[in-house]
Amino acid sequence: MVSVTRRSVLATLLLAGACAGPRTTPTPDVMGIPVVSAHAARLYRDAFVIDTHNDMPTRMLDDAYDASVRHPAGFGRGEGNTDLPRLMESGMTAEFLSAWVDAPYARRRGDSFARAVRYVEAIREFTAKHPGQLRFATTAADVRAAKREGKVAIFIGLEGGHAIEGSVEGLRDLYARGVRYMTLTWNNGNSWAGSSIGAGGTRKGGLTPFGRDVIQEMNRLGMLVDLSHVSDSTFFDALAVTTVPVIASHSSARAINDVPRNLSDAQLRAIAKNGGVVNVNFYSRFLDPAFRARAEEVDRAIARERRALPAGTDSAAARTRLGAMRDSLMARIPPTPFAVLIDHFDHIAKVAGVDHVGIGSDFDGVTALPVGMEDVTALPRIAQALIDRGYSDDDIRKMLGGNMMRVMTQVLDRQAALP
Repeated sequence: MVSVTRRSVLATLLLAGACAGPRTTPTPDVMGIPVVSAHAARLYRDAFVIDTHNDMPTRMLDDAYDASVRHPAGFGRGEGNTDLPRLMESGMTAEFLSAWVDAPYARRRGDSFARAVRYVEAIREFTAKHPGQLRFATTAADVRAAKREGKVAIFIGLEGGHAIEGSVEGLRDLYARGVRYMTLTWNNGNSWAGSSIGAGGTRKGGLTPFGRDVIQEMNRLGMLVDLSHVSDSTFFDALAVTTVPVIASHSSARAINDVPRNLSDAQLRAIAKNGGVVNVNFYSRFLDPAFRARAEEVDRAIARERRALPAGTDSAAARTRLGAMRDSLMARIPPTPFAVLIDHFDHIAKVAGVDHVGIGSDFDGVTALPVGMEDVTALPRIAQALIDRGYSDDDIRKMLGGNMMRVMTQVLDRQAALP
């Protein structure tokens, strides 16, 4: 069994800032990365810190990624943003590990549900392997217990409503296995809900009558409705049906970067009215319009190269060459400044209110992150950056995880108490 503690990162931060005084604002380094003060470190340490979307389980299943040992931060094979040692050092209180069911699994009946079950098994096995550090969680009460015990609470979030295969029974089965939110779609729409992308020619419309039944059953079970990835029509349809607060587990602000995966100001206000939480995604392509524009140029260049290949070419060598070309071009794009990430927190707080903002990193599910947000141990920098923007300690505690604790208590704990 790996034996790790939270102590090192937070202790280092506290010691580094101890001479500055509790309210001193440190000077950012040359890259604009906040230097965490003693005040910010204490605030972060005492708060509930909840990240609502982490794709480490996909690395575990597809890349033979051993999440029990430390890896270097990065996006290549053998690298990552999350593992057990860094989870413990991060000081976070709860992590929603994602059971992401990719679109191709929807092609044959049975495959999507089986893939979701395999994720659930892998996440539960990983958690059970480390009982001294991790606590499997299904309620906000479990988060409070994990905080007292110095552990990280591990939740399961299902990403891709096609995994229930058009069956309320499938939904109930996954809930019984421990899934506590479902993202209604991924990039692909399904038979009952439309996605913001409509990948592969799938649905982009709103909820069907069965889709409305799904929302009602999720409310009844006590499963969080996750509106990241869905089309605007599905988004507003779901809000018209739900009787409890919803979440967007990993979405940012469309007003700053106009991509379908982000939420418009009208959507932000609607989630606020519902009482829900928008959890900010860290992916540079969703955060930063300059990065996105350059990345789209790379996409077009690779598409031109692919079209120039001789007819019928589909060799492994050609795919490898194009992949290497893409990686080289992407590496030349200037990284997203840390401040751009905080701009999204700031915008959502201004439009929806500080009671409706949270963290939804998308760690290990993306290929580019802002400077200074390389892995889970960098999360305390958010607390410092929000202090620097003038937010109060109480407001920062809400955004770090207090808002999610409120919604989880309303949805998960209330239903767990029912017969």
